[in-house]
Amino acid sequence: MNAASKKKPAEKKLGFFGRIALYIRQIFGELKKVQRPSRSELWQMFLTVILFVTVVMIFVGLLDAGFGRLTLWIFG
Repeated sequence: MNAASKKKPAEKKLGFFGRIALYIRQIFGELKKVQRPSRSELWQMFLTVILFVTVVMIFVGLLDAGFGRLTLWIFG
């Protein structure tokens, strides 16, 4: 007999509520693995996001102003 021909014993089928309970248990199991950032790491990430958003806003604002002036120059 080879390993492929051996069958595992039939696994118990879970009902609808059993599957929901299993899903919720798996969620909590995964949440226990999550590593939360320290206060200083969180502050550094916050400042990085604020800086990035500010830079993108300035870039888009300059593009908007440039295209607005170009449109007025061409059409008006």
